[in-house]
Amino acid sequence: MIAFAKAYTYFEKLNCSLLGLSVDSNASHLAWLYDIYCKTGIKIPFPIIADRNGVIARKYGMISSDISTTETVRNVFIIDDKGVIRLILVYPMNVGRSIYEIARALEALQTSDRCQGMMPANWFPKDPMIIPMPNTYAQLEQRNQEIQKKQNGMSWYLGFKNTNACLAEKQCDNVNQQK
Repeated sequence: MIAFAKAYTYFEKLNCSLLGLSVDSNASHLAWLYDIYCKTGIKIPFPIIADRNGVIARKYGMISSDISTTETVRNVFIIDDKGVIRLILVYPMNVGRSIYEIARALEALQTSDRCQGMMPANWFPKDPMIIPMPNTYAQLEQRNQEIQKKQNGMSWYLGFKNTNACLAEKQCDNVNQQK
């Protein structure tokens, strides 16, 4: 929770709302949050839901009966603005979450949605993205011509486009729509 609190403003810039879920009571949360503040000076800026009976945690697979019937594993869900779960990361209780990976995955999903592309392995923001494969033979031929001209791929099935240019174009589109 402390790591998420430290990264809170970064997630806000990505238009992402953080929400915690715990099988502890509200009183436990208050004591825990106060203790964190007293010892670190950090206030947890997002809500934490008390799921005392574990109903929500069980529905989302956060309690693994192989490990414990009452303790949750450390799950992270990225849920889009339509309420669709887009990504689930499951960390065992003894392994900390990677805030960098969570933010990277969120940005990859957002960029992919905005620019209609796919992210290659080890993609980071501003890296090139993969252009979706063509659906017709005519598109395949056009893609091959583009790749030869722009030198932006290996073959019709693996072409790349500049993420920065796409995002800048989308920003311009948004500004023009607002006018």
